Amino acid sequence: MRENLLSTFSSRQHMREKDFELYYYSDTALQNVKDHTHNYYEFYFFFGGKVSIFIENDEFVLREGDMIIIPPCTNHHLNILDKSIPYQRCIFWISQDFCDHMLQTSSDLVYPLQKAAVTKKNIYHFDFFTFNELKTKMFRIIREMRGNRFGKATRISLSVHDFMFSISRNVYELDNPAQMRKDNSLYENILIYVDEHITEELSLESISKEFFISKYHVSHVFTENFGTSLHQYIIKKRLTLCINAIISGTDISEAYLLCGFKDYSSFYRAFKKEYGKSPRDYVLNQKTL
Repeated sequence: MRENLLSTFSSRQHMREKDFELYYYSDTALQNVKDHTHNYYEFYFFFGGKVSIFIENDEFVLREGDMIIIPPCTNHHLNILDKSIPYQRCIFWISQDFCDHMLQTSSDLVYPLQKAAVTKKNIYHFDFFTFNELKTKMFRIIREMRGNRFGKATRISLSVHDFMFSISRNVYELDNPAQMRKDNSLYENILIYVDEHITEELSLESISKEFFISKYHVSHVFTENFGTSLHQYIIKKRLTLCINAIISGTDISEAYLLCGFKDYSSFYRAFKKEYGKSPRDYVLNQKTL
């Protein structure tokens, strides 16, 4: 499904584009890259393989879902531990000038870059669903970059800013879990709880017990703020997660179970009702966009 998005690996360590570059690689028997630095920021998203990365004097053995931030002038190199396993990753390079441009737009867009520069924290691990959402955004940017549709430059710019904001928000929430819960209203905390337990059994009863309020109050608070029932929100959320997982390479037969549906028939009915076509037809249509 993603073969047409692959780039041929190059050991080049300088940018050709003025603002940013994004590549998706999948290689076997690749040689290690020597220790190096560069004058731009690098986001590295690890999809699979058996490798470790050295950043200055620290070594990190990577696992799927890891994101590494490498600021300019930071020594780093990769060590491939098993060259027979496909080594899959996305590399996102951003120039310092473009980072300055985003900072002028909003500091929210560059939060993780500022964090890495100050604290030297380079690595974050995202859960399955968050990582798939980021992968989906990356693949959409690559598709747009390789296409020639009307408004290409505008769409790419909007998508990159949206991608950077998604990274920033997820990194901030990983860094500040207690503060996030303290600052949120009851309704927002219910949303967070549902999102964090979306693959588990969820009901008005279970949520009411979690927040020590009646299930009728849960229903009222949710409908009042969101304009739909809790059950409908859960279904829509699970369907969105399924789509992101499938587009990112997870098989349909696995995705619906990972996203909280108990059986394929209930997943299929919900999907057909929401999108007007089967999951397979929907994904095929997305690939042609």
